[in-house]
Amino acid sequence: MTKVLVPFDFSEQAQYALDFTTALAETVDNVQIEVLHVLEIPPLDTMGTMGGGVEYPDYENQIYFIELTKVKKKQMAELEEKYADKNFTLSTKVVFGNAYQGISTFISEEDPDIVVMGSKGASGIEEVLIGSNTEKVVRNSKCPVLTIKSPVKPEEVDKIVFASDFRDDSDETVKNIKSLQKLFNAELYLVNVNTPGSFETTRDSISRIKHFVKKYAFENVKAEIYNSTSEESGIIEFAEDIDAEMIAMATHGHTGFLHLITGSIAEDVVNHAKRMVWTFRAK
Repeated sequence: MTKVLVPFDFSEQAQYALDFTTALAETVDNVQIEVLHVLEIPPLDTMGTMGGGVEYPDYENQIYFIELTKVKKKQMAELEEKYADKNFTLSTKVVFGNAYQGISTFISEEDPDIVVMGSKGASGIEEVLIGSNTEKVVRNSKCPVLTIKSPVKPEEVDKIVFASDFRDDSDETVKNIKSLQKLFNAELYLVNVNTPGSFETTRDSISRIKHFVKKYAFENVKAEIYNSTSEESGIIEFAEDIDAEMIAMATHGHTGFLHLITGSIAEDVVNHAKRMVWTFRAK
């Protein structure tokens, strides 16, 4: 059975992700969809008597939170009922806490095969300071993550861009890419982005991609070299130029100081691309 996690915050983007997942699940056998809503707990007010500094919740907020919890649980139950007679199983769960931590804990405990989540992305000062929840999930998830920002149907996916330098992709990454291509019966574009800071000749790039294709016995693929000012912009621009529905990438999963220094092309693409982005944490 394939277990799919869909984080759901009742936003348009979350609905896009759920619609895509359920539509795809109708065409595949043995799919279990877990829809997770994380309800953030309101902060406590520090209000002690006689200088005691005792913490307790603001009671108006507490009552509102209790009522909100009832509403969200009812909405999730209705969602579960809506998909009761489908070619897949769908269950819902409401947990409390920080959105990213709630998703991360669920992934760790339930071990889904893939996460499909809607995202608005992040830019400007928000991206610099905190990033998006999706970006954090992409960076740390041990399973593939598919990010969706606009309505899309599974049958519309006929072009997938796999962006890499094709030097050290793991066997597991390749296995996932081939499974992804097979799932959608899509044409796969293997693209290497040439930038001023990491220039190499087209002959060398194409030679390496051809070796990659032969080594892993890929079929229905095209090798492409794309010149741009940065890897991120090149990947996004190439996908736009050929009107691909999905971008696929491996991410290194760096955190802390190393992530601050090196960043992640995959996370930048997730934040800024308008198309679906599938990411897999390379080991």
